[in-house]
Amino acid sequence: MVFFRNSSLQRLITSVYSLLVWVSNLVRIKCFEVTKELRIEDKLFPQKITVNLQGRLATWNSPMVMGIVNLTPDSFYEGSRIQSNDLDFGKRIETMVEDGVDILDLGGYSSRPGAKDISVEEELDRVLPAIKWVAQEFPDIPISIDTFRAEVAKESILNGANIVNDISAGELDSEMIETVGSLKVPYIAMHMRGNPRTMQSQSKYSDLIPEILYYFSEKLDQFKFFGINDVVIDVGFGFAKSIDQNYELLKNLSVFKSLSCPMLVGLSRKSMIYKTLNITSEEALNGTTALHMVALRNGGNILRVHDVKEARETIELYKKLYP
Repeated sequence: MVFFRNSSLQRLITSVYSLLVWVSNLVRIKCFEVTKELRIEDKLFPQKITVNLQGRLATWNSPMVMGIVNLTPDSFYEGSRIQSNDLDFGKRIETMVEDGVDILDLGGYSSRPGAKDISVEEELDRVLPAIKWVAQEFPDIPISIDTFRAEVAKESILNGANIVNDISAGELDSEMIETVGSLKVPYIAMHMRGNPRTMQSQSKYSDLIPEILYYFSEKLDQFKFFGINDVVIDVGFGFAKSIDQNYELLKNLSVFKSLSCPMLVGLSRKSMIYKTLNITSEEALNGTTALHMVALRNGGNILRVHDVKEARETIELYKKLYP
């Protein structure tokens, strides 16, 4: 401790210190008041998300659950694989509906790293029977077709699907964006480099967040030009990103709210979870749930998941914390 012989100087320093403390407390109070006002404003004037599902106007103002239905023999999580002619197919869909699913995402092409390529015909053979059955049995549940192929997207929409979910945002099929624009359906556009066989070698970025933000800003202009009115963005966790980059994206997910589009978050049981925890995808449900809460807190609107019940419970707890 320093003792001042000059009492005037000591009083001056004490006064300056007291003033600084007062200013600091005032700033804290003002910041709290501003934050509180913003929260009140968010409640009074919440962001309205409406989409056109082929003439039916849907409101997406609350976090939603998209259930994954992999009609493939080689998706990365074995527990999600099923065929439309399996006896358990209908039961699995019914369970998802009972557990509170909002959208069913059906896909017939595996996008895991190194996945085998299949023909358009084989992809259609996998998805169309399932789409027709779901559309007939659960007409109130929107169906998303998970494909990067324009022909598959078009045939799926014509047979009962309502949304196109494209991992390439039109990069892997030059006709996709124009096709979606002509179909007048919502479009989920994901960020990825390369294709499922090459993407893991393309994870070098000069500046990850700004580059992906710029990518989407250009894409949104392109979508608008071709008449796509309802766009959901997906930053593409695990697609041409390292594990560290995935966590950087999750931590900064709120930055992408500046694009004024709903955000889909696809974290479920991915390697960014099970490799970090040194476990398997079968053991990654707890980690998935933890990161889902972070994603919701940072602005995620749709959770794309293998486990509907757990995701629905996460959303209910989130809404209790942040009504």
